[in-house]
Amino acid sequence: MSRIGKQPIIIPQNTEVNVEGNTVRVKGPLGEVSRSFHNAVLTTVSDGEVVVRPAEKTLFSQALWGTVASHIRNMVEGVNKSFEKRLIIEGVGYRAEVSGNDLVLIVGFSHNITLPIPDGIEVAVQKNTITISGINKESVGHFAALVRSYKKPEPYKGKGIRYEDEVVRRKQGKRAV
Repeated sequence: MSRIGKQPIIIPQNTEVNVEGNTVRVKGPLGEVSRSFHNAVLTTVSDGEVVVRPAEKTLFSQALWGTVASHIRNMVEGVNKSFEKRLIIEGVGYRAEVSGNDLVLIVGFSHNITLPIPDGIEVAVQKNTITISGINKESVGHFAALVRSYKKPEPYKGKGIRYEDEVVRRKQGKRAV
């Protein structure tokens, strides 16, 4: 039994949730998100809340039950309040800038790294902080991980791109005897 799946998802005001077959569409003040789920889980909308339950008593549908409920909960939350990830750039000469629909990273390579910003994601850069926001939690997290992957923080000086709440364990380095 899924503890997360058992709890109904309350729909806030000015938010619509439509279920058509296996597709769930959530429309709110910030936009619209839709996603298709496996038919092993049934989703129903009634009395201002979404109820998710397994279609049959199989191990597979029990496993998907909580996952589908979490995805729908994230969709409802995203169209009302956008998700946000912050990345911090550390290092001498390391910086980022938004150029049109691209994010340009200057992180110590002989060339600049140009990443196209996906649809539905907004990127803002202030000094050494990159703020990635959007209504789809999965795409925001994926783009943040992609940006971080180009220059992960190194353990000696901490140079690189890290999440705002990430702690980089520092190593001592060489010692003169």
